[in-house]
Amino acid sequence: MTTTPRRADATATASDEGWRSRLVSAGAAASAVPPGSTVYVGSACATPRTVVRALEEQPLEHLGLRLVHHLTDGVRNRLDTGTNFDHRTIFVAAELADLVREVQPHGVSVDYVPMSLTDLPASLRTGRLRLDVAVVQVTPPRGGRVSLGVSVDAAPAAIESAGLVIAEINPAMPWTEGASTVPTDQIDYFVEVPGPVIAYEHPGVGDVGERIAGYVARVIDDGATLQVGLGRIPAAVLAHLLQRHDLGIHSDVITDAALDLIEAGIVTGTAKTVDVGTVVTSAAMGTQRLYDAIDGNPHFQFRPIDEVQAGLAAQHRLVSVTQAFRVDLTGQACVDALGGEVFGGLGAQVDFHRAAALSPGGKAIVALASRQPDGSPSFVARLSPKEAVAIPRHELRWIATEFGIAYVHGRSLRERAVALIELAHPDDREALLDAARSCGLVPPDQKLRSRLPYPATEERTVTLKNGTAVLVRPTRTGDATLLQDLFFRMRPEDVKTRFFRNLSSLTRNAAEHLTNVGYESEMAFVAVTGPRENEQVVASAQYYVDADTGSADVAYMVDSSWHGLGLGHALHGIMSDYAARHGVLAFTADVLAGNEAMLHVLTAAGDAEVHTVDGVHELRIPTRTAAGERPWHAS
Repeated sequence: MTTTPRRADATATASDEGWRSRLVSAGAAASAVPPGSTVYVGSACATPRTVVRALEEQPLEHLGLRLVHHLTDGVRNRLDTGTNFDHRTIFVAAELADLVREVQPHGVSVDYVPMSLTDLPASLRTGRLRLDVAVVQVTPPRGGRVSLGVSVDAAPAAIESAGLVIAEINPAMPWTEGASTVPTDQIDYFVEVPGPVIAYEHPGVGDVGERIAGYVARVIDDGATLQVGLGRIPAAVLAHLLQRHDLGIHSDVITDAALDLIEAGIVTGTAKTVDVGTVVTSAAMGTQRLYDAIDGNPHFQFRPIDEVQAGLAAQHRLVSVTQAFRVDLTGQACVDALGGEVFGGLGAQVDFHRAAALSPGGKAIVALASRQPDGSPSFVARLSPKEAVAIPRHELRWIATEFGIAYVHGRSLRERAVALIELAHPDDREALLDAARSCGLVPPDQKLRSRLPYPATEERTVTLKNGTAVLVRPTRTGDATLLQDLFFRMRPEDVKTRFFRNLSSLTRNAAEHLTNVGYESEMAFVAVTGPRENEQVVASAQYYVDADTGSADVAYMVDSSWHGLGLGHALHGIMSDYAARHGVLAFTADVLAGNEAMLHVLTAAGDAEVHTVDGVHELRIPTRTAAGERPWHAS
């Protein structure tokens, strides 16, 4: 059927007190929908369940409707019978997952449309996605207007484009501020429904999710503006940010987790580039506590999803967290298929991910568990035909699992394959490494020693004598290139004191030997400066345990231009503390005679045994734990 799209009337009066004359029952509103109509259904916690149910209860001759929607709660008839209508959804929520996979009665279909939510408004307005009827849920009218409440997203475009608009009036719907209101004269029928507003609570993420969230939170800095969409892991990230300051929110959706940070004074919005001091969003999904907080509160600005997306370009330090389901070893991420079946959708994540990647100081982060719910690996050599690429490999920046977080943008196929395998489940790493070798992603001699999570809790900030702060952290295999850079910055005499011979180069294999460790019987740290995406290694340290003696051979390398600042002392203290906590009794080291600076570092505690033979000091240094958990300061 064809109807005339409605458009906002610039001459509309400020008040339409005649709306009560258009107040009808749900059944009457449903019967006004012509057969064959394409019907937009409001989303999420404003899903107009009552009218949708009334549509489902229409006589069979009224069939032929096509429902268009994204994330919904209550659009299927009953769990046992499914639906009487065709559905075209851009987000397959849990209630529809089985219907997408199964053949429905009466010849109807439930189809997934891979489309970004931010593209939906334009598709409706231009008619590329034909629309006849819009059914939404709103607040009671005030002064000739209603608020779309907790779900603005694409509803304004749907109301403008539809020839017939039906609105459920929910007395419990919060009145949200911003571009969230609609004149009552744009609505043809009103249907009163009882409250409350649909509530939503994220299920618990479990230990795996908490570990992922912890790794992600570590790279989020003070003053960041957050977009954290739906998904258990993104929501859990917020709970790990209670030590941050002056965060902002510019997101497609907010939940109770965001409210926790606002009430704690963590989210202030004062560091935002635009929309300073406000929370910008398009929807809210949470409990009554959240709905009470946003009701009539100008601190929360609700806007259509395309307007929210348009505001990203000017936002600095934007952080986006996207939950993926599977990633291949080149970095291609799938976000809308779980276990090989369609689940979820693109939402607004791809657009936010891209915006965060382009934002000055921004971070685009993908997070996923190392294994699927069925136990299969989340990392694969190649995605299956059912697992479409949502985030292409050239767009992947940060990626986190419960085993660590890595920055892979700008890395070669070999480097990123190694980094991703180190994030995989330890029991899957050997098979993935074999697959990477077979695909030619890594050379035949590529090795990986780590079988443990990246020990992020061992990261320390060190303050040097000149006041400079450096980060000392455990190494990853991918640090080999940075270590090669350090080698080539060192003076020839410093190279000789470290390697006991004159070396003109440090090969990749040799560098990986110094960074590729298992975090148990072998350990390595690097001291780095600069942002995490572009670090420079200024010092390194390694030890390797001799299982027969319980001691470990230790070695240090410090950038020549960083000598005399206490960096060697700090590194040795951190290494000694880690080794002592992991059962290493003592360090052994050889120091060339004349290398008085390193000799001083290793003997400063006063309990080292030193024997000098043929111009080489042979040392045995007992390891020591740190006194408490105080930061290490150079002395």
